[in-house]
Amino acid sequence: MSFAVGIIDQQVRGLATRLHDRMEALLEKKVDETLGRSIAFVVLCVKAVLDLDDDDALDRLTEGGNDFGVDALDVSDVSEGEFTVTLFQGKYKHENLDGQAHFPEDGVAKAVAAIRALFNPHAPVDLNPRLLAHVEEIRSLIVDGYIPRVRFLLCNNGLPWQRPVAQRIIDREGFPANRVQFEHVNHDTLFQILQSTQPVDETIQFSGKAVVEDFDFSRVFLGKVTVGEIARLMQTHGDRLLERNVRRYLGMHGNRVNLGIRSTLCNEEERPSFFFYNNGITLICRQFSHNALQPADHEVRVEGLQIINGGQTCKTIQATLAELGPDAPRLDDAFVLVRLYQITGDDSKSFVHTITYATNSQNPVDLRDLRSNDPIQKQLELAMKDLGYEYRRQRSESGTRPGDVITSGIAATAVLSVWRRRPQQAKFMSGEHFGRLYDEIFGHELNAAQAIVAVLLFRIAESKRKRPPWRAPDFVRYASHFAAMLMGKLLLRDLGIGLDRLDHRSFAQAKALIDERGEEYFRLATLVIGAGLESLYGRMDIGFQRLSSLFRHGELLLVLDRDEAIDPMVLKELLAKDAAKTTRTHDLVDS
Repeated sequence: MSFAVGIIDQQVRGLATRLHDRMEALLEKKVDETLGRSIAFVVLCVKAVLDLDDDDALDRLTEGGNDFGVDALDVSDVSEGEFTVTLFQGKYKHENLDGQAHFPEDGVAKAVAAIRALFNPHAPVDLNPRLLAHVEEIRSLIVDGYIPRVRFLLCNNGLPWQRPVAQRIIDREGFPANRVQFEHVNHDTLFQILQSTQPVDETIQFSGKAVVEDFDFSRVFLGKVTVGEIARLMQTHGDRLLERNVRRYLGMHGNRVNLGIRSTLCNEEERPSFFFYNNGITLICRQFSHNALQPADHEVRVEGLQIINGGQTCKTIQATLAELGPDAPRLDDAFVLVRLYQITGDDSKSFVHTITYATNSQNPVDLRDLRSNDPIQKQLELAMKDLGYEYRRQRSESGTRPGDVITSGIAATAVLSVWRRRPQQAKFMSGEHFGRLYDEIFGHELNAAQAIVAVLLFRIAESKRKRPPWRAPDFVRYASHFAAMLMGKLLLRDLGIGLDRLDHRSFAQAKALIDERGEEYFRLATLVIGAGLESLYGRMDIGFQRLSSLFRHGELLLVLDRDEAIDPMVLKELLAKDAAKTTRTHDLVDS
């Protein structure tokens, strides 16, 4: 057994134990030890690749029969008319831990069949409800004209699928290379990610003259480095260099910027201009040293090296040079601008976040960590503590305890849904929550009580989405953000106050009402949403695809976000209709 295989097996066993009860609740069946480890391995892969916590990773699970070999699925936000779908299939060897088993051929065949069927909006499929909800959301996006990029991650604790037999299954399907890619993830991949907290000490070979400056307690080294040197660093240290980098590698397939980098490096005429075409790479370190008497071509010794901007460039350079192979030219005529910052002092962590935000904010990044030191985030953390909750401004490796831990990501989604009344943006524009929508969410004098109440209401709606009640209409799988918005309106009505008066003084009463009437609020919200759908579409049957599109476009918001939607007389009438429908259903069942 290799060291990496053993470490990953320990991680899998720990996850299986820690998440056992939540797995059973999600799958609605008993989970034995073997099944628990298989699911835990998929969860570990999802967590590592997508950089998610336990709860978010569990929410991506689609395992449960009728799943086309898709064990987990993630759909990104739409950006520039495109979106990325990441599919996972896990094959975990429980007893044989020698790490020598190939990913099975039948698993590859299932993955190919899944892509062929799931991304055709008109192909009939028989899927479990969790997967079907995701698939129809994807198909709805395709019907609306958005273009998918597909990554299928085939995960095991062994070797890749065998060539040429299994690879031939992929090749003969003829999927466009710029739209579909299959990737192998195993114990070595996961172990490398788990190692990312270890510091990197290296020597970087700069070319030509450089600029070195001191700024108070910080220093900067500015110069150019060959792409071959960048590839060597990435080959040696991999994702350990990207620990602080907030962008996940987008790959070359379907990403115009990375394809442009590759194209320039492969073009002999364009390659010398690479330095001018690329924005460069920003590195930080604890300390660097060099021979200051040397006029050029410095070897710089670096301690605690990290990439905070330019990770996409580094990974694409590495992938391109690997693709060109050992017989390719060294590309010594292609350089990239490198900014190396030596950051020290008590405020170094805060300073790093500021630099990272400034150098990344124009790119499609996850900005949660970069905003974590904003005054409003620190104020929410302090104020929530006084109300009995822990507010996590930054992402954490440990899982959340639903009772008293609130992450900044969940808070942003809940507040945007409940109080800002933009449920479609809360669901489908999560990448903008800490970017363009940040001031809208966390502005307007948002206080801790408002944020906590929004999260408590949103959690109820989300729990119903994940495990719909008996007789729940189909739209419940798509409507949690809209339901949470209506629940907020109902709560304020019962409190007899406006949002501006929901603060630490009224928090205890608000929480008591949620504990007492939260389930009732959700039921009323679903009745209001059902009535809204009926007002738009009559009694016609609305399929999952149409429902997904409906909630994404937000036209239903015009019907729901009106005071008369929750008028007591309207609610009373809706309750009476629902009671009559329930009685008729029971009569049919009894007969």
